[in-house]
Amino acid sequence: MIVVVAPGQGSQSPGFLAPWIEDPAAREHLERLGEAVGLDLVQLGTEADADTIRRTDVAQPLIVAAGLVTLAALQRPVTAVAGHSVGEVTAAVAAGILSETDGMRLIGVRGRAMADAAAVRPTGMSAVLGGDEDAVLARLDELGLVPANRNGGGQIVAAGELDALERLQSEPVRGSRVIPLQVAGAFHSEVMRPAVGTLREFADTLSPQNPTARIWTNHDGSEVQDGGAFVDLLVAQVASPVRWDRTMESFAAAGITGLVELAPAGTLTGLAKRGLKGVPAVAVKTPADLAAAQDLFDRTA
Repeated sequence: MIVVVAPGQGSQSPGFLAPWIEDPAAREHLERLGEAVGLDLVQLGTEADADTIRRTDVAQPLIVAAGLVTLAALQRPVTAVAGHSVGEVTAAVAAGILSETDGMRLIGVRGRAMADAAAVRPTGMSAVLGGDEDAVLARLDELGLVPANRNGGGQIVAAGELDALERLQSEPVRGSRVIPLQVAGAFHSEVMRPAVGTLREFADTLSPQNPTARIWTNHDGSEVQDGGAFVDLLVAQVASPVRWDRTMESFAAAGITGLVELAPAGTLTGLAKRGLKGVPAVAVKTPADLAAAQDLFDRTA
């Protein structure tokens, strides 16, 4: 069983969609997704600078759209899927819980609501790589930071006030290093609580369907079989930690035989190399990577 995974915010980079839109069908697909969310995703994914695509209201629709374009290009039925943070919306579409249009509308609301919440006061996120886990968690607590993402593979993402994140970087736990992330706020923390209500109100207008593929939640790594329940968890996740470590544990328990990461790929395959040792993984960063992904599907069919 191959699990398809969709990355979260911070995985985007300027011009990353340029190779994709060389295919007219992919360009048209991206244009349609942009119309659904009211953004020129072609321009944003090919010409916009790093500061522009770092904006939460831009980054989130761009990342979800990139995943959906990649998924269409793979031309393989999805039987197992999960997304990291904003990638959960991509996963919900891939599993048939939401239509592409509703998924893009939802991510538009999510991105704007989270941007508004982040604008209240300056906050951010930093990845802590390595170090003793208990020592890292204790240090975060000491600084008033929260473990917003527990990603497995020796990675915890801290969220909170910028001065506390700077102290964490200047005085890291022994054996760890701290990398500031290109995000605009303390996502998956109480800072995002105002965004939950906005997203809940919009989500109540949707009609989610039960998944047609196996899908796991970031909430606790469990498999979810009710579409409405998955959307509820997705809404709540905005202000609660991402447990990708538990999601990978569930992959292992389910006996996955491979992992394919949708664009903008790289982050989740990197975590899989450490957290799912021995499981082959392909990061589909550009169309040139499609053949390797398709070969992985064929070899494990």
